[in-house]
Amino acid sequence: MDPTSLPVARLDVDVDLGFALFFFFLLCFFLLVTIVRCAQMVLDPYRAVTVTTYQEEQSED
Repeated sequence: MDPTSLPVARLDVDVDLGFALFFFFLLCFFLLVTIVRCAQMVLDPYRAVTVTTYQEEQSED
């Protein structure tokens, strides 16, 4: 039997495509986290302010 006629099981992996997809999904993840954080700040802006800073601002008025 000719050795070149045997089926060769090899894995064709495009490394550049893998890196591009990895960084694309990483970018999408950070974008999603940023959107969630911004939405939280818009809905409740005073939650991010510490209590002492908020009290100091109120006592100056």
